[in-house]
Amino acid sequence: MAKEVAGQIKLQIKGGAANPSPPVGPALGSKGINIMEFCKQFNAKTQDKAGKVLPVVITYYSDKSFDFVVKTPPVAVQLLEVTKLKSGSAEPNRKKVAEITWDQVKAIAEDKIVDLNCFTVEAAMKMVAGTARSMGITVKGTFPSNN
Repeated sequence: MAKEVAGQIKLQIKGGAANPSPPVGPALGSKGINIMEFCKQFNAKTQDKAGKVLPVVITYYSDKSFDFVVKTPPVAVQLLEVTKLKSGSAEPNRKKVAEITWDQVKAIAEDKIVDLNCFTVEAAMKMVAGTARSMGITVKGTFPSNN
């Protein structure tokens, strides 16, 4: 028999660095989830991605047990890694802070496509380029069409 789902919690935690302090502790403790057990499992599962911000969706059940799914890092975080910036532009429409190539956009899109709401790499590339634009990062060249 399937367990009854009591709810979901969405958090963004650095890989291999989950600990009971905020935001993890209060979010899980208020739902009655074993905080240390989650931290141990999360850190073991993400030790290869240490330091990267990883979204995690925790599904908790009425018997206080839980499952979690670790997703790929957000596009904005990946763009900042590629450009080696601390943050995006405060005025992205006026002040551009970096440039990236379509090859770099494609690499990010291929990594992130499993978590995006699209079916083709081209559509994912357009989504990544839109995020870059909103951060004040310009994409050099023209969009590589497949025809």
